[in-house]
Amino acid sequence: MLHHMTSEPEQQIGVGTQDAFQRLWTPHRMAYIQGENKPTGPGADDGCPFCSIPAKSDEDGLIVRRGEQVYAVLNLYPYNGGHLMVVPYRHVADYTDLTGPETAELGELTKQAMTALRAASGAHGFNIGMNQGTVAGAGIAAHLHQHIVPRWGGDTNFMPVVGHTKVLPQLLADTREMLAEAWPRP
Repeated sequence: MLHHMTSEPEQQIGVGTQDAFQRLWTPHRMAYIQGENKPTGPGADDGCPFCSIPAKSDEDGLIVRRGEQVYAVLNLYPYNGGHLMVVPYRHVADYTDLTGPETAELGELTKQAMTALRAASGAHGFNIGMNQGTVAGAGIAAHLHQHIVPRWGGDTNFMPVVGHTKVLPQLLADTREMLAEAWPRP
């Protein structure tokens, strides 16, 4: 239960017009909005985070599984808890530019991610897809990445619908550890 919850408006300095709303601040989202960790250009050497993540430890890079051609990593700005991305190591923008082995492993790690998310968090369903190009909504268009977003019945409630805020119940490091442990072994 929330403490200090009243039906009376509360004076909140610096938040605009006084009203009856309580506020849940998510300042970490401002980094994404302002473009933190976004490349300065289309090349692999232009600050592409998907090119630099594999050089980090799994814990520091939030990598859940490494394959030969692709890797699975937690989204730093998730839509839902457990939001993963499967990313080729090679800096390539378009799905049609993937090699056969890259395409096959991207599909296999997607299946494994679904299995791990079901085992670790009881996901009821998934949104799976990739945005090809900036015009299609790709935040980092120069490096292909496929999103795997777990969904649960009732996960769309008043917070994202009315409040435009996601409440994530777990730290990313804890989510990474949980999914790495639940990842299926070959």
